Amino acid sequence: MANKSEKLFNKALKVLPGGVSRNTIFRKPYPFYADKGEGCYVTDVEGVTRIDFANNMASLIHGHAYPAIVDAVTEQLAKGSCFTMATEAEVNYAQLLCDRVPSFDKIRFVNSGTEAVMAMLKASRAYTGKAKIAKVEGAYHGAYDYAEVSQTATPNNWGELDKPNSIPVAVGTPPKALEDVVVIPFNDPERAIKILDQHKDDIACILVDLLPHRVGLIPASNAFINALHQWTRDNKSLLVFDEVITFRTNYSGAQQNYDVAPDLTAMGKVIGGGFPAGALAGCDKVMKVLDPTEPKVLLPHSGTFSANPITMTAGLAAMKDFDQAAVTKLNQLASYAREAITQAMADVGIKACVTGAGSMFRIHLKALPPKNYRDGYVDKKESQLITKLLDHLFDNGIMMINTCTATLSTAMTKKEIDHLVCALKDGFELIKPEMA
Repeated sequence: MANKSEKLFNKALKVLPGGVSRNTIFRKPYPFYADKGEGCYVTDVEGVTRIDFANNMASLIHGHAYPAIVDAVTEQLAKGSCFTMATEAEVNYAQLLCDRVPSFDKIRFVNSGTEAVMAMLKASRAYTGKAKIAKVEGAYHGAYDYAEVSQTATPNNWGELDKPNSIPVAVGTPPKALEDVVVIPFNDPERAIKILDQHKDDIACILVDLLPHRVGLIPASNAFINALHQWTRDNKSLLVFDEVITFRTNYSGAQQNYDVAPDLTAMGKVIGGGFPAGALAGCDKVMKVLDPTEPKVLLPHSGTFSANPITMTAGLAAMKDFDQAAVTKLNQLASYAREAITQAMADVGIKACVTGAGSMFRIHLKALPPKNYRDGYVDKKESQLITKLLDHLFDNGIMMINTCTATLSTAMTKKEIDHLVCALKDGFELIKPEMA
């Protein structure tokens, strides 16, 4: 007899492609359906409760139904959800974020991380008058044609390390989009600069995630970022950071850890307080391309739900409470988790490692932490073992992101970490015979 999830999925198959609205939540034989969330726990429609280490793909910094957000949004909702007018909430939230990050002179709100990156690349082109962008091989930056190039490159098509190919994700990606994306290797300043030099007159910006999840959740080195920054100064280009995921890793985002500041930063996820959100922020001279008071607006930009008061109210409440003390406490909890997981790997004697920074970590079924996308590439066998490990965790009350990645929330304590480590240890024992 079919359970609730199976019945829902059969119904969904008739109206949604593959029965889902986002492929990342698809599972065989059917996805799980959430009923409610509270703190760091989610209960599905079957009544099973699990610890949530996925936090809707890193977007929930305080977990589910955080009281301060619920109260603030409920009050705003009674006043209205969106208007063809500006609101005080967007001004207050813009002030908080600009005060929080030294590189933010101005900010423009949008509705998703993908939209923020897209606006950032278009702003870079508008400011520089150049068409090409450069990006790190394997890095994920959302669904914009240019931003997603090389995200799914494989050993069969990624080309030479000194000249990585621009590989499309979606069938039908225009060839011109591929030509306008220059792919550079991660954390390899010498190779990266040699590649960039071949396009020095054409590159509008270099797009960088400082802790790229798909590359391996390994931090960009200071030497790498400094080299890219200097190259952009020398060649009238911009250095732009994608902090959609990484903004949670420090009080002023991951950029707080580096010597140089970006010209522009894209954000999303945690800044929405659980609601759809994105933002583009940066220095006055570049952000001016969006300014409707300028004689000529270089980048006309709008969005029906941009800076809607529900998202602004939720984001403001979330980030107010994610202060320096909360950031420090959460990052310490993540450090405790990484150390405990590493010890569990050693105890089991499995060839695996854990990477990450701030409040995030990723488990690799590799003996050594990867240094770049090619090192971190997950082949079919490793992918099957990761799926088996994730299924084991799910059966033992734990939700993770499908790359075996965890993002913590302030609702968590050592109790939840210890539960994860215990379940992982059993999972490592389970897959160890197949790793030989």
